Amino acid sequence: MTYKTPIAILLIATKLCFSQKESSMLSMDSQTFLEDTDSFDPLTPAKAAFYSAVLPGLGQAYNKRYWKIPIVYGALASSIYYYDLNGKAYKRYRKAFKLRAAGKEDEFYDVFTDASLERAQTFLKRNRDTSLLTFVGLYVLQILEASIDAHLLQFNITDKITFNPKLMNDGQSINHYTGLAINLKF
Repeated sequence: MTYKTPIAILLIATKLCFSQKESSMLSMDSQTFLEDTDSFDPLTPAKAAFYSAVLPGLGQAYNKRYWKIPIVYGALASSIYYYDLNGKAYKRYRKAFKLRAAGKEDEFYDVFTDASLERAQTFLKRNRDTSLLTFVGLYVLQILEASIDAHLLQFNITDKITFNPKLMNDGQSINHYTGLAINLKF
């Protein structure tokens, strides 16, 4: 029991020493970070996401990524197109199934049986619902894309950090080895 107390005190003192150094370094770095208002605007990703939620593609325009707007509208329009196509076909087959159940003649009288009409309805309804879920998923995806792109626009890309893989020769033998150099310039 006597050995546990000094070890605990030593661990706590060590943690306090390191935590004081880290907090002082953090306050200096955060102060310079907050003073640099040109490279960081915390509301930019939220604005981009809000604009994309209001009108699809507006967040991409806010980020000045105009080439993404046709992709957004193409994806959303294709899911709407397939929703409409499957919805109309589902209504046709549903109407034919109801007419046949009432004992009347329908447009598919000589082509499909009752069971195949029912299977076609199930298939078309599932495709219609999948198209609707695809639209919702793509709508949410374009909001997320605008927000993430706004975050990445704030990412600092500088020449001070370089990554340079090299193939090097060993000085004492004829063997090659792969080297990796990471350079930081201050």
